[in-house]
Amino acid sequence: MSALARWCYRHRLLVVLLWVALLAGLGVASTAAGSKTSNSFSLPGTESTKALDLLKATMPAQSGANASVVWRSTGDVRAPAVKNKMTATLGELAKMPDVGGITSPYSAQGARQISADGHTAYASVDFTKQANELDKANLQKFVDTAEAARGDGLKVELGGDPIGQLQQPGTSSSELVGILAAAVVLFVAFGSLFAMLLPIGTAIAGVGTGLLTVTLLTHVMSIGEIGPILGALIGLGVGIDYALFIVTRHRSNLKSGMDVESSVVKAIDTSGRAVLFAGGTVVIALLGLFVLGMSFLNGMAVASAVTVVCTVLAAVTLLPAMLGFIGMRALSRRERRAHAAGGSNRPGVWARWAGVVERRPVILSVISLALIAVLSLPVLSLRLGSSDAGNDPSSSTTRKAYDMLADGFGPGFNGPLQLVAETPAASDQQALRNLAGQVSRTEGVAAAVAMPAKPGAKVGIVQVIPKTSPQSKQTADLIGHLRHDVIPPAEKGSTLRVYVGGQTAIFDDFADVLTGKIPLFLTVIIALGCLLLLVAFRSLLVPLTAAVMNVFATAASFGVVVAFFQYGWGSEPLGLGAAGPVEAFLPVIMLSILFGLSMDYQVFLVSRMHEEWVHTGDNKRAIKVGQAETGRVITAAATIMIAVFIAFAFGGQRVIAEFGVGLAAAVAIDAFVLRTVLVPAAMHLFGKANWWLPAWLERRLPHLSVEGSEEMVDESRQAHRPVTVGRESR
Repeated sequence: MSALARWCYRHRLLVVLLWVALLAGLGVASTAAGSKTSNSFSLPGTESTKALDLLKATMPAQSGANASVVWRSTGDVRAPAVKNKMTATLGELAKMPDVGGITSPYSAQGARQISADGHTAYASVDFTKQANELDKANLQKFVDTAEAARGDGLKVELGGDPIGQLQQPGTSSSELVGILAAAVVLFVAFGSLFAMLLPIGTAIAGVGTGLLTVTLLTHVMSIGEIGPILGALIGLGVGIDYALFIVTRHRSNLKSGMDVESSVVKAIDTSGRAVLFAGGTVVIALLGLFVLGMSFLNGMAVASAVTVVCTVLAAVTLLPAMLGFIGMRALSRRERRAHAAGGSNRPGVWARWAGVVERRPVILSVISLALIAVLSLPVLSLRLGSSDAGNDPSSSTTRKAYDMLADGFGPGFNGPLQLVAETPAASDQQALRNLAGQVSRTEGVAAAVAMPAKPGAKVGIVQVIPKTSPQSKQTADLIGHLRHDVIPPAEKGSTLRVYVGGQTAIFDDFADVLTGKIPLFLTVIIALGCLLLLVAFRSLLVPLTAAVMNVFATAASFGVVVAFFQYGWGSEPLGLGAAGPVEAFLPVIMLSILFGLSMDYQVFLVSRMHEEWVHTGDNKRAIKVGQAETGRVITAAATIMIAVFIAFAFGGQRVIAEFGVGLAAAVAIDAFVLRTVLVPAAMHLFGKANWWLPAWLERRLPHLSVEGSEEMVDESRQAHRPVTVGRESR
């Protein structure tokens, strides 16, 4: 690392020009190629997938996405003026690309599509492709044509997944707010304009390179639209933090009297190594999503991992070059004057807090555990699912259409189920109609209608309208009841085979599949984290403590997400949508991210403790020095991450808001409760057992240095010896 740092420092202009050329080249290439994101995902072996595959094979027009054109009139929607206007509009829409068919409420087949009070009606639109496969320009023309029918006393809105995809807001404003918040924190922490700008500039270069690379990768693998957004969220947070750790070490070196070049080299060879280790663990944790075997999650993992890799590369190459340009201006004017006058050895707030933790480890541990327990309680009622248009902003056309349908026909109209049946025998169609009658009498079902089938058809469809909304627990229970209790008796003694499908069933199956895989994924990433820390710090208790802390942080942050979104305690007051289930894929993505972020703070805290332990053999001193010298930078880094994540939470997308709130809560708990209080308190209680490792295991483990070369570490300790525990600016 020292050779790389020295080369980047001495060839700083070349390094900066290479990064500029890299960004420019990727920018030109990505602009020319364009983005080809895909939100498709498959759930092999599930009933909803079998239903969808059956429709694709036999009824392509029925296998695509579905949308609704909803209108409400102050009078009766069957009045001639309204009927003629909407019939003409539906005729135009039916001629548009990718529209497989439209069922009008003014047709015999759509007679049930007018509300009982006569004020609301809807037309069902079947596309020939899934929502993610539809051309957005054609979709926008579809929306514009429908909305052109609006007039006095006539409201026209559109709903469905294809329409919802047009309303996804960008993240540029969220990124800008996050960067500005980070700038404020950095300026307060450093008091230097140049020291503030460097971490932000480095992170922007890394994230920009990563996102442009991801844009190109969308042409060779499946990456969903949320992938780049998630990559930007994670990349900005860790990118600024990684640069912050290195700049903080560099500033500390300068204050100790080192020249600029030696200080930069030492910062990269110590903190830079920790950044490589921490970044590597984040990437490994993200790529661990591949064990789940779901392409939808693989795309998210790759997009996020690529962005993190680019931010790490920027931190260890571009940052030392930029530090060379600013020289001593990494320190504020006051710090430069103090340095010239000989410095100050006054103990700081983190040194004093480290003393408090040493004296009161038991009571502080109890308080911390109680807080985590309270925050974790809501996780016991965690329910995975998918939010729907009812969680969209109240001003959106999808939310208005959703509310109009719910008011006119009941909430279940927004998430119909499809019973897709194989009917090889002639008698099976009658058996299917009998099943439709039985389903219509089932508790929780508002209506069940067998769709007309052509003579000799081998596939039949029953449209089922639940009484409850698509995201409600009652609807999920109804799906299970139909599959296990209602349908099997109808299949006995016949060749009829029925599968429960539709968008609502697909999301329900998605939640079930991911829920079943969470234990395996959690086991893999915890075991991996323990192994990495075992090799790095050559201790049994350090990795085990880290694993327990990761579980605590995960449980508490999930509890916050459940209370905020599932209970609606925070989402409704802050305009982030009504109460609803947590997105099905959020736990596994958050687990991988939290694992990496927790490892970051554990590495930066314990590496300094371990460095002191190796040279003194004094456990109490090692813990106090480690906490005193990393407390300020860890909490500053956490504050930056919290600001970035919260900024993304208010970007307008519920899914991203869940990630933002959950990650912000996790970082706050990890930095201000676990690493600041519980970890050092527990290590004081464990004593020298913290650093114990069986001799036979010590001999067999490979050596991995997080703190840098022995010579470099020893020089660093000697340079900081005068300030001992009292210094907080390392």
